[in-house]
Amino acid sequence: MKVILLERIAKLGAIGDEVTVKPGFARNYLLPSGRALRANAANREVFESQRAEIEARNEERKGVAQEISSGLDGKTFVVIRSAGETGQLYGSVTTRDISDFLVAEGHKVSRNQVDLKTPIKTIGLVEVLLTLHPEVETTITLNIARSADEAERQESGEDLSSADAIYGENEDKFESLADFEDEDDDRPRRDDNAEEASEEETASE
Repeated sequence: MKVILLERIAKLGAIGDEVTVKPGFARNYLLPSGRALRANAANREVFESQRAEIEARNEERKGVAQEISSGLDGKTFVVIRSAGETGQLYGSVTTRDISDFLVAEGHKVSRNQVDLKTPIKTIGLVEVLLTLHPEVETTITLNIARSADEAERQESGEDLSSADAIYGENEDKFESLADFEDEDDDRPRRDDNAEEASEEETASE
């Protein structure tokens, strides 16, 4: 199906371009969302008569997106979640979670603007792309941790996605204690068999 784009669409074209797309993509996304018109003589005339207004609205939305981007680009946000010893989250962090979190932080970002291929299921530092406008993208980092202390450790470069990483120091102490006990094994031990033989001799007398 051929359509007239009313805004820039990645990998398709710019405002006013006539492009051919799959019918399903046009009917389910481009047309109902107001991002395109069916390419025919009547709609070409409508577009040309409103082109200046359409371009002005686009510039306005772009300006708003750039303002939001300036407050987000390159920033790191700490997200506290429950997780097991291996770093596996009890649940996941989705586009809706990220949108809700950013809105609560004062940044107007919808879930459709969060470019996340799959939900986040482990702790760690995760870069997330935000497409705030067809011409405005920004990247943030989510520091997903079990506590504020762990978030600081992850920020400094520590990997906390394993029990060894979390409890490494304690495990070293346990190993030292085991070595100490092994050394003590050299001390004389009670011979139970000898004691039993001595008791039998005494009884026979």
